[in-house]
Parts: sequence; C-alpha cells; structure tokens
Amino acid sequence: MGWATALKKTARAGLTVERTRLEPLVAVRGACGVAVVIGLLLAHGSPTLAVSSAFGAFASGLATFQRSWRPRPMLALGVAASLGFSTFVGYLAAADHALFVALLAVWTLLAGMAWALGPVSGFVANQTIAVMLVTVTLPTSVGGAAEHAALIVFGGLVQAALIIAFPIRPWGRQRDALADALAAEADYARRLRHDPVARFDPQPLMEARSAAELTPRQARNRPRQLGGPRGVAERIRPVLASLADPVLGAPAEGPERDHVRDLLAAAATVLDAVARAIRRGEPVRLPPETVAALEVPETGSVLTGPARRSAMRLIALLADAVEASDEPVQATRPTTPAERRHLLRPTVTGLVPVAWRALRREARSSSAVARHAVRVTAVSCAGYVLGTALPLGHGYWAPMTSVMVMRPDFAQTYQRGVARFAGTFVGLWVAAGISALFHPGVYVCAALAVVSIGMLYLLFRTGYIVASACIGAYVVFLLGIAGEGWSQTVQARLALTLLGGLLAMAAYAVWPTWETPRLRDRLADWLQANGGYALAVVEVYARPAERKPRRVREALLDGRAARMEWEEAAARAQKEPVRHRGLSRSSERAGESALATMGRVTMLMEAHLPDKTARPNPDAEEFGRALRAALPDAVAAVRERRALDWSGPRAVLEVWREREGDEGVAVRGADLLVDALDELAEALSPGPRGRNRAARRR
Repeated sequence: MGWATALKKTARAGLTVERTRLEPLVAVRGACGVAVVIGLLLAHGSPTLAVSSAFGAFASGLATFQRSWRPRPMLALGVAASLGFSTFVGYLAAADHALFVALLAVWTLLAGMAWALGPVSGFVANQTIAVMLVTVTLPTSVGGAAEHAALIVFGGLVQAALIIAFPIRPWGRQRDALADALAAEADYARRLRHDPVARFDPQPLMEARSAAELTPRQARNRPRQLGGPRGVAERIRPVLASLADPVLGAPAEGPERDHVRDLLAAAATVLDAVARAIRRGEPVRLPPETVAALEVPETGSVLTGPARRSAMRLIALLADAVEASDEPVQATRPTTPAERRHLLRPTVTGLVPVAWRALRREARSSSAVARHAVRVTAVSCAGYVLGTALPLGHGYWAPMTSVMVMRPDFAQTYQRGVARFAGTFVGLWVAAGISALFHPGVYVCAALAVVSIGMLYLLFRTGYIVASACIGAYVVFLLGIAGEGWSQTVQARLALTLLGGLLAMAAYAVWPTWETPRLRDRLADWLQANGGYALAVVEVYARPAERKPRRVREALLDGRAARMEWEEAAARAQKEPVRHRGLSRSSERAGESALATMGRVTMLMEAHLPDKTARPNPDAEEFGRALRAALPDAVAAVRERRALDWSGPRAVLEVWREREGDEGVAVRGADLLVDALDELAEALSPGPRGRNRAARRR
C-alpha cells in the first residue's frame, strides 16, 4: 500500500476504542495506592513531594496491568526501584544542560535495547525515562533528590502492599490463559465437525505454556487446577485433528463420519465445561447426554482402524482433563527438589544472563530493536533540546511523548502517535474545563487526579487514545496540586505533544525498519522449524525403540514459535507502505498455506506414533535421510529466491509406496507431507505460472 493508505489505516486504528472485559476492583485497588501516597504526602509533607511520589505510585500500578506472568507485587517493586534510581541520577545531572542531555541519550539507548527482553521490559524502561523527565523539573537539592527517589520507591511499596493485602482473583491471569486454551480447542472441535481440515491458531496454547512457567516459590502455591489440564490440552489437539481427518481418520461420509461428528461435539462440550470450571474455580458440570456420547457401546465401536484408536485416546484424554480440573481449588501442589514437574521460570537473579544474551543477540545494525534504540535516542535528545529552547515551558513533554509513542515497528509508532495527540487533546481540555469552572483547591485536585488514574486503570485495555486522555487529565490535576494553573499547562502540553509525536513519526520515516523485506527470511525460518519437527516424528517411525518424546515436543514448540513469528511479521508487513519485490501477496498466502499444511500433517503423524515395541521401518528411515539432505538447500533457496527441489524425498516416497502400499499411517502421512512441500515449491517458484498453480491448488 502507499503512504496515504498506510497513514489512513494507522490513524483509524489509533483512534479505535475497543470493547474489552473490565476489572473494576483491580482498578480501584491501583487508584487507592495512588490516593494513599498523595494523601500521606499532602498531610505530612509538601505538594511537591506529593506530586513526585504520585508518579511512582502511578507508574508502579500501571506496570501491574501489563501482560506478564510474574507476581504483580514483584512488578510494582521492580518498577519502583528502577524509577527511583533513574530519578536520582537525573537529578544529579539536571543542573548541567549538556550533561543531562548526555545522560538522557545513554538512558534512552538502554531503554530502547530493553525491548530485546520483551514488551514488558520495554514498557518499564520507557516509564523510567518519562518519570525522570518530569520529576527532575521539580526544584530540590541533592539531598532532596534522594528524598524524591525514596518517595517514588515508597509509591511502589504501597502498590505492592495493597496487592498482597487485598488479592483480587489470585492466579486469575493464569486461569484465564489455561481456560482460553481449552476453549480454543473446544471451538476447534466444533469446526472440525464441518471442516475436517480446519486450521487451529496455536496462540492460546502458547499463552497457556507461558503462564505455566513458574518460579519455585510460585510452584509451591499454585492451585492443583492449574497443574494438569494444560498438558492434557496439548495432547488432545492432535487427537482431534487425526480423528476428523478424512485420510488418516474416519471416511469423509458414512456412519463412521456421523459418529465422529458426535464425538467431536461431545469433546467440545467437555472442553468448554473444563474451561469454565478452571476460570471460575468450581467443579466440572457435564450434561448426561455428553457423558453418554463418550461411552464405548457394549456392542463395539462403530469406528475402525486409526479412527478407532484416535477415538479411544480422545475419550481417555477428556477423562484426564475432567479429573485434573476437579481437584480442590485451594489445595496446592508441593514441590521438592526431586519433583520438578512445573516449567521453570528464571528468578530475578537468573534473568541477568538471559538478559545479557538477548542484548548481545540484538546488538547489530540489522536488528529492529537496535535501530529502534538509536532512533528513540536521537528523537528524545532532539525533542528535549527543542522543547527547552521554545518559550513554552515544560519542554520535557516533547521527548516524553516521543519515548512513549515510539515502538520498534511502523504501525504501532504511527497508531500511538495519532492516539497520543488526540487523547491528550481531549483529556487536557476536559481537565482544563473543570479547573476553569470550579477552581478546585489542592485536595480537590488530588481527588480528581486519583479519579483520572482510576479511569486509566479501568479503561487501560480499551485503546491508547483512552489511556492518553486519562493521562492528560491526570497531569493537569497533579500539577494543580503543586500550584500550576491549567492555563500554564494546556497549550504548552498540546504543542509539545504534537512536536514529540511528529518527531517520532518523522524519525521512522527517515530511518525505518521495515518488516516486509524480511518476509522470505521469516518463511525460511518457519520451513526450517517445520522440517525439524517432521524429521523428529519420522525418526520415531524409523526407530521406535529409540523414541524420545522430549525431542518431538521441543521440535513442535520450535515450529509453533516460528509460525507465530511469521504471522506477526506478516501482519506488521500488511500495514507498511512498502512492497516486497521478491514475494507477491498471492505467493505469501500460498506459502503460508503450504507450511501450515506441512505442520498439520506432521501433527497427524505424531498422533499415531508407534510404541517402543514396534518394529523399525527402514523405508521411514530412508525417507527421513532424504528429507534431511534436501531441507538445508530448500531453506537457502527460500531466502535466495531460487526454485525448491524436493525430488529426493519424492523418489524415496515412491519406492516406499511400492513396497508398503497406501495403507500404513506413516506412508500416507509422508505422502501428504511431500504434497505440502511441492505446494510450497510451486507457491515460491519464480514467475506467475507457479503462483497461479499454487492458487488453483488452494
């Protein structure tokens, strides 16, 4: 798309307000943390100290709304500590303009690189810059700077204490993640009734796995309901697909297909019931007709062959899911050094080497994170210099806007830029109107600031424009506590917010990091991960006695992660005003379809893996050897825009079929696998003929 279309779409997305589930009790608790801090400092300190400490409580509370699986008190304390340190260092350099700009450059560069650790780390790092820019404008001495920093930390301590004292839905985010995964599988089972080859979005399963990663302290307190159903959910998905598949499961029509549809409907009901029980912390309730549909009739099953095996395994797995989720809600799982059944999450100290490796990995000129860090550093320094040079006052608002708006990708930066200005405009003028009409005093301004921050916490997930409006009103009322009138705030903030947003968007236009030119690399990564998953599964068929389920599992996770990276990259590329000269949109869709089919076929083969006592399969071993030999060149060919060659695996497959026929699950799965690889070769072949053939096959 062109620049005009891209800007129109990003502006529309930035101005969109979404409907989402609200958490009023959590919002009230966060607002109470800010109210406690402001009230204590107004009663026993000064308005300036109240304003300073309020920023710490506000930012610490805001961090607890981020999508992180770590305990909320730890997030509040971590943010408060980093805010206090950055504020104190900023105060020490604030007296010298050049020294402060140098400090701002170093700090912003580090904050930009923090996105290598994840979005939560990037958000927290941005908060440290924003709070430092604001608080250093409040006059004080070196001793006062330490006092300001301590009060900011105190704000975080108050938020952490409130979370501990008033827990609201403990483990609620983990419960929602697991329930969402089970509900997604229930929806998948229903879609399989009508479309036997329906696609499944693995994102809910990935979220549930991330939520299941625990520190040893968390593992000692985790409810039993969150311990077992996730593993069962992971095993149910391939069984559902293999049962519905017309090639490796039941026939497309007939009594067996009707019975499969009944089983899939019953499975969906059970999965929904388990998801509801986990989300609400209550026992599983199943209708009698669902239980009857999952019972094996005394006269024998209607299904035969692989479909019967899949049905029996599905019934057993559903029973395991119900049993695992019917445990007492308050009971906890004891954890000893000998029992490490949970997924380990690094402790705070254990994150240091992880963070260092992530930073080293992204410290290169081609990295989107590194380019973002350089961009945001240049913009923040330029914005600070320009803001202080203009006769408006509050010059820090321009760099603060740039830092809060800028993200490593084009769409988010431009969406947030538009939303920031529009939301700030609304919030400032609403707050200014209230101030002009009622002339509130110090304590009324404090109450209005708390109300504004409560609205922010409540409506945080509805859109950045709403959050910006609440923040704009909060700043007006908060500075009103310190004695600054609304007329001193509104016009300057609007002008400097516009300046900061324009600088951010201009910087991305001048030195962009486009995702579109890297789509072939993303596609090649997905092919390589899918190939590793297929090889791990084929090796089990070749040598069942050497079966290593962990290796298959890790290969599946790698393939799932590569698919999600591709989908996220493709979604970002669609919003960019550039084109990929070596990959058309039709080729992109066809290649994505082929690789999704490849992963699905491999998953179906995994659902029918032989036992360790089964005989080795030399043909499967020869096929795996041919696939392993062809895969590296194919991955390189995708990157280099060359034709893909799968003649080696195809030739071995033909010999295998001549020896075994089309009855074995392994050979039928290998046949479908090679078909998917051929579809990928046609989709990415040079010239329109290959793309047209791929489109017709789809």
